[in-house]
Amino acid sequence: MSLEIHEECGGGSSRSDTQNLTPTLGSGIQARHWHNGTDLHLAAREGDGEALRRALDEAATDPTRKGGESAAAAAEAGETPLIAAAEKGHLEVVVELLRHLDAQGLAAKNRAGYDALHVAARQGHHAVVQEMLVHNRMLAITYGPANTTPLISAAMWGHAEVVKLLLELDHSGLVKMAKDNGKTAIHFAARQGHTEIVKALLEKDPLLARRTDKKGQTALHMAAKGTNCDVLRAIVDVDPAVCMLPDRDGRTVLHIATKERRVEIVIGLLQLPDVNVNALTREHITAYDIAEGMPLSERSTEIKIILSQHGAVGFMELDKPRVQKTAVAIAHTQLEQMSTTDKDNNRCLNLGVICWSCPKTIES
Repeated sequence: MSLEIHEECGGGSSRSDTQNLTPTLGSGIQARHWHNGTDLHLAAREGDGEALRRALDEAATDPTRKGGESAAAAAEAGETPLIAAAEKGHLEVVVELLRHLDAQGLAAKNRAGYDALHVAARQGHHAVVQEMLVHNRMLAITYGPANTTPLISAAMWGHAEVVKLLLELDHSGLVKMAKDNGKTAIHFAARQGHTEIVKALLEKDPLLARRTDKKGQTALHMAAKGTNCDVLRAIVDVDPAVCMLPDRDGRTVLHIATKERRVEIVIGLLQLPDVNVNALTREHITAYDIAEGMPLSERSTEIKIILSQHGAVGFMELDKPRVQKTAVAIAHTQLEQMSTTDKDNNRCLNLGVICWSCPKTIES
């Protein structure tokens, strides 16, 4: 951000003149800086503890203002000096400002709706978060936009140490607090593939594996939309049966993983004993139906073969007597349809599979 100064002069100074001014932190508490900020704002953003103390001293001797009021003053962007320092991770400045602020000053939010602790958690500034919680533990349960907690922000952005710190001090059910859409910290951590955070949250409360958002999605549903199989394993290790919990539309995590074309996650799910490969959604769709409806591609073909190997069929085939076919058997059926006269079994190579029924065993 630009730290360009625009002083409010009584007369005569043009914009071009003020653009070339050099910041002077000792020029008075009322000097205006970027977004109408004061010396305190500039010192806070720069992490200049000495300049900050000087500005606070000047404010204390100003008969028109109190030091505490100056420390809590917001710039035009809604940014107080504390929020500015917290965003940049300037611990020394934060410590100094905490000495001058009351509860209202601590809770002040910027225009985006975040207070200082929330900003520090979002940026992953562990030391700043720790100092502020020592000062006032209740800052951890404040809300940002859409009821976002500091824990949710830290989990979303992958700041594991901040998450663990917040969990250590959590005696108010912070871990269960959800955004307006019903998603808790574990939903966001699972979606972004932050395995260490998912494990820390589950260690705090194993029942989080079954928490659902307003769409009925668990953290496992969110993990299936990501690319990290370790997250999926971490959740299933805590609660294996969660893999069959349906969302609001009746979709299990296998349906989601198939739709998202997450081949490795589909393979991992099919290795679990509790997975019903032919589970139906409310629209009577199996995972195989989803795979069948995908545009033809290497991934969709691979998923169909994998599902078939584990007995998956479409909804219309569920009630029909059938013999489960292996990938090789399917390959032979396709070959027979292509040519009923060609006796060259080596054509199995065209399908890239090992043909155990041919006179010769051929490696793909």
